[in-house]
Amino acid sequence: MGPLVWDLAHIAAYEDLWLCHRACGLDLLRPDLAELYDAFETPRAQRADDDSGFLKTRDAYAYMEAVHERAREGLEHARTVDDTLLELVLRHELQHTETMRQTMNIAGLLPDGEPPVLAVERQGTEEWLRVAAGSFDMGADAPGFAYDNERPRHAVSVAAFEIAREPLTNAAWAHFCEEGGYERRELWSEEGWRWLSSQSQRSPAWASREDPDACLCHVTWYEADALARANGAGLPTEAEWEKAARTGELADTGLAWEWTSSEFRGYPGFRAHPYREYSEVFFDRGASVTFRNWDLPERAQIFAGVRLAREAS
Repeated sequence: MGPLVWDLAHIAAYEDLWLCHRACGLDLLRPDLAELYDAFETPRAQRADDDSGFLKTRDAYAYMEAVHERAREGLEHARTVDDTLLELVLRHELQHTETMRQTMNIAGLLPDGEPPVLAVERQGTEEWLRVAAGSFDMGADAPGFAYDNERPRHAVSVAAFEIAREPLTNAAWAHFCEEGGYERRELWSEEGWRWLSSQSQRSPAWASREDPDACLCHVTWYEADALARANGAGLPTEAEWEKAARTGELADTGLAWEWTSSEFRGYPGFRAHPYREYSEVFFDRGASVTFRNWDLPERAQIFAGVRLAREAS
C-alpha cells in the first residue's frame, strides 16, 4: 500500500487533469506534479521516497483545495462539459477513499467501530437459489455512467446453476480452520498452495472474528477458492453472479466485494474510455464484483468476501 498523502495529492492531480485541463481547457495548476502523481509512472513501491519531491500533508491539502476551487470556477464558465468526466472524477475520488481506508484498516488506524460489522441478514428461505439455464444481457444499460469495462451490453448464455443466497460468514471461516483447511492440500489449487506455502500466517490476515454472523471479509482469491472447495462448491463465474443478482433474490450483495472464478477481461466489442490505462492494462487479472473490478489473487486488503456456487442438481 502507498502512503495516504500520496493518494490525497493523486486525487487532486487527477481532478486537475480531467476537469480543469481536459474539460475546462485550463493549464495544469502544477505540471511538475503530473508525472509524480501518475499511478503508472509512479508505482506504489516508489511513493514513499522522500527524495522524489512528493508533497507533504499540509501542501497536499492546499493543492487539493486549490484544484477544487479552480474546478468549480472552470465548470461555471465552461460552455459544455462531458457528464461522464464529472462522474469519473467523483468516482475516482471515492475509489481512492476506499484504498486509503484499506490502508488504515491494515495499520489499525480506523476509528473504533470502523469498518462496521457487516452482519449477514438471514432470509429464512432456501439456502440455495436455482437459476435456470438461458441467455441474459450482461453489462451496463445505456445511457448513464458506466466504466468502460462494463460495456458494451451483450448476450451471455449460462447453464443452469445454483448460487448461495448469502455470502459466507466468519463462522464458515472458523469451521474451515478447525477442519484443518489451511493444511489440506487437496483444497488448494497448485498456484494457491504455492502462495500458501510462502506465508508465515495461514489465516485471513485481517478477518474480523468477533461476530460469527458477520460477513467474511479480507480473504485472498486463493482462500476464497479453497473455502468453496471445502464446502463442496466453487466460486460463481462473473456471468453467473450477475445473472443471479439481477433476480433480486441474493442477500447482502452490497456488503463487500465478492470474488468470482472469472478473470477480468474486456467484453466483446470493448473500447477503452476515456484512456486505455483505466481498465485494459489490467485485463486477465482476478475479478470481483459488484461493479466490475479486479485485484491480484494474493491480495486481501480489499473488502472482499465469498459466495458459493455449484452445478444445478
